[in-house]
Amino acid sequence: MLDILLILLSGAGLLHGMFFAVYLFFFNNKRTLPNLLLGLILIVMAFRIGKSVLLYFSKELESQFIFAGLSLLLLIGPLLRWYTSAMTKPGFKVRRANFSEIIPFALVFITSFFVPNEWLNENNTKSVVVFASCIIFIYLHLACYIFIAGRTVWYVVKGYSRASLTKAQTTVLQWLKLMLIGFVIIWVSYVFNIIEDKVPYIVGPIVYAVVIYYLSYRAFILKINRSDGSVFDTSEKTKLFRQLKKIVVEQKLYLESTISLASISKLIDKNMQQTSEIINQTAKQNFNDFINFYRVQEAKKLLLSDKEQKFTIASVAFDTGFSSLSSFNSAFKKFEGATPSSYRNRSNIVEPN
Repeated sequence: MLDILLILLSGAGLLHGMFFAVYLFFFNNKRTLPNLLLGLILIVMAFRIGKSVLLYFSKELESQFIFAGLSLLLLIGPLLRWYTSAMTKPGFKVRRANFSEIIPFALVFITSFFVPNEWLNENNTKSVVVFASCIIFIYLHLACYIFIAGRTVWYVVKGYSRASLTKAQTTVLQWLKLMLIGFVIIWVSYVFNIIEDKVPYIVGPIVYAVVIYYLSYRAFILKINRSDGSVFDTSEKTKLFRQLKKIVVEQKLYLESTISLASISKLIDKNMQQTSEIINQTAKQNFNDFINFYRVQEAKKLLLSDKEQKFTIASVAFDTGFSSLSSFNSAFKKFEGATPSSYRNRSNIVEPN
């Protein structure tokens, strides 16, 4: 019974990842390089995890199949680095020189077809040493690429102040951080199995299933398939938007109920149409959503503040720049998925001492 549950759980994770990849390839309206790379990562991961599931439930796998499955980890690293670059660098392309990064994968994958089954014999000292060396190299190779991808994200974050990041940029960085954490968790689960015999091998596929379900959910919420490196474009419009956002956020102009497209257009010496285009194309929002997003963030602080608990929802709405309670409720629910009152009630749940 337990084996059936393990097969269902790990198998469902694999299918979910495959379906997500198929969606990115064929049914997604925006077919970009990042979506293609993410789909490839999911496909390769599915085959790699599939090998683990088969190996756990069938001990009679051919050595060629086992080595081929391991070699896929050497492909995931470069794909992850390219995906991270495509999501943070405007105009990034996978060039011919980049394909040199998959040479280790190609060598191990081709070699795997010539590995005799006798190599998996524990009594063969030479084969054990070679096999262990390959595993160490493969997992260190992936760890290095996860580090490189993480460093890419860190450099992007370092180059921006929090106030200057657009909502689209924040979304991309949040997604990449979650994705890299997911890869670290999967990597640790497999390595822990290697160094600790008591950890079942099936733990890796189960961890993958949990991670891929969560990442798929977050990708849907963040609408990450609509984003790419263009959100970090340093064109004139982007510079103007960062300037505008910095003024609006630092001076908290969004708290003014009279703020309008006309008034903020004067801040960057542009007409209303130009300012509207700058906000739409850079932040992927219209003017009202751009302002209401910061009003809602301010309202969240007031709703959770002990000093403000005595104030009504309407009071918080007017204090944060909304002209009516209905517009406040609509905007709050749009960005937080809950009404202001339910958000406050959730935070007021007292834990027992």
